[in-house]
Amino acid sequence: MFEDILTRQAPPADARLAYGSDANQFLDLRLPASRKSKRPLVINIHGGFWRAQYNLDHAGHLCAALTAKGVATANLEYRRVGNEGGGWPGTFADIRSAYQFLMQHAPAHNLDPARIVVIGHSAGGQLAFCLAAHEPSVTRVVSLAGVLDLQRAYHLHLSHDAVVEFLGGTPRDVPDHYREADPMQLSIPNARQFLIHGQADEDVPPVFSRDYAAAKQKPSAGKKEDAHLLEIPGAGHLDLIDPQSGAWKQVETVILQLVA
Repeated sequence: MFEDILTRQAPPADARLAYGSDANQFLDLRLPASRKSKRPLVINIHGGFWRAQYNLDHAGHLCAALTAKGVATANLEYRRVGNEGGGWPGTFADIRSAYQFLMQHAPAHNLDPARIVVIGHSAGGQLAFCLAAHEPSVTRVVSLAGVLDLQRAYHLHLSHDAVVEFLGGTPRDVPDHYREADPMQLSIPNARQFLIHGQADEDVPPVFSRDYAAAKQKPSAGKKEDAHLLEIPGAGHLDLIDPQSGAWKQVETVILQLVA
């Protein structure tokens, strides 16, 4: 486990841009040096079980690594549980606002709207796939050890009932929130979906990605979704977002192929 990524200082971003008026509504933009053509963009949504104690800083490492490969990156911050307005639906409203902000300002930063990939780690995977379900223009999305089944997260009491805090109650208390937020229950017909999970993940069990991919690949009403699963032997929860880990090369390869 590469636990030190949570405290290791990431390379600085090129710009910090506000997409809203709240102190947590901003993104860190990193741009590759070349300006010869429009830049592909990776939008990253960090994890931390939707809680305010975890911010975007640790995700700066993977963003910097991708930018070094010629890809612009936008690392999103958003209101989380513990922040005023955080939790459902405020957290997801921030993700949609940040995405729309980037689409509107893409020409100013020479970004190619046809080559955009949204990625999310852990709880960020839920937010990324939820975004793809609600924004048809999202056509490529990657979950890195994502919490993609909120009913299962509740039944497993994942991270001390983090999903109950996020959605404001149990499935019995707020069934509409679970239906609105749970990627397992949402339809994502327009996006290529890639799920990457470490087989040694003790924080979000690999079965979350495994069962999601199996469910989405089954035809429903004559249609099945474009979902692909990559399991990495020996990789833990944080290995997938650490460019110094042995798992990173496989993660990077998938992302770079999607923006190509």
